Amino acid sequence: MKLKAIVHPAEEGGFWAEVPALPGCFTQGETREELERNLQEAIEGWLLAGEAEITETPGEQVLEFAV
Repeated sequence: MKLKAIVHPAEEGGFWAEVPALPGCFTQGETREELERNLQEAIEGWLLAGEAEITETPGEQVLEFAV
């Protein structure tokens, strides 16, 4: 899966970034390297949180896909 992040300079120094395809997925870092590590963690956390919210109801099935 490929995602794009928009990187912004932070007013207090460092950077912050958002992932438009994942609403509410954003993070910050003092350096670009730290920001990239934090983005990886934020994306993984966002995707894992989405898995936890899926519940099956009678008559429905949840299909799992890897991309």
